[in-house]
Amino acid sequence: MAPVSPNVPLIVVRPPSPRLAEGELTHLDRVPVDPDLARTQWEGYVAAFADRGWGVVELDAAPEHPDGVFVEDALVVVDRLAVLTSPGAASRRGELVSARAGVDRLIASGLDLEVAAIEPPGTLDGGDVLKVGDVLYVGRGARTNEEGIRQLAALVAPYGHRVVAVPVEKVLHLKSGVTALPDGTVVGYEPLVDDVAAFVPFLPVPEEHGTAVVDLGGGAVLMSADAPRTAELYRSRGLEVVTVPISEFERLEGCVTCLSVRIRR
Repeated sequence: MAPVSPNVPLIVVRPPSPRLAEGELTHLDRVPVDPDLARTQWEGYVAAFADRGWGVVELDAAPEHPDGVFVEDALVVVDRLAVLTSPGAASRRGELVSARAGVDRLIASGLDLEVAAIEPPGTLDGGDVLKVGDVLYVGRGARTNEEGIRQLAALVAPYGHRVVAVPVEKVLHLKSGVTALPDGTVVGYEPLVDDVAAFVPFLPVPEEHGTAVVDLGGGAVLMSADAPRTAELYRSRGLEVVTVPISEFERLEGCVTCLSVRIRR
């Protein structure tokens, strides 16, 4: 890996496996997934960041792991701390090997990171971790347990962050139900949010696939192309909205947040 340019935000990604359609499902019925279309959509997703000046760090392909493209679940980065998670689904624990190798390459290329890990019996999926200012909302549900949350809280406390645990039962991960706009407003589709009162301020959105946004910087957000009314809502708040089609990943309970790990510097 070449040295990383200073002050350039990065995304860490992994290409989709040819076995993507075999990925874990919790709340959705299994439907056909087109691996070729998924690859095209993934490339468009990555290009949306690159077009905005983000550097792209690609982890080694993991064709044996159907869910490996959802790289956010294996790695959480908070300030200078890179936390290797402890996935709640046993089938996903092998993804940590290439995630750790990617972090090691980042450090070797000049990125200043400390590395820690969630240890069993703790479980933690990165999709359950929502950072809003100095608060980390962490979803407690099927993939993340109390011990995983306790360990994460202890790891991030020295960096000035505190953890707030919230229930997650209606969706797979916390960020399947809520994310946050650049100003810190938490957004979500109310029928899929277990405890709306946990988030202040909270903005309800009109479409399920409008819940997930990524802050691209400069007043722009990235979101699914499958939520046009929500996109207009965000534009009405003065945001520039970049949309990408990710239908093949949404069929597997994925969204725009779980396809990358964002490292802002």
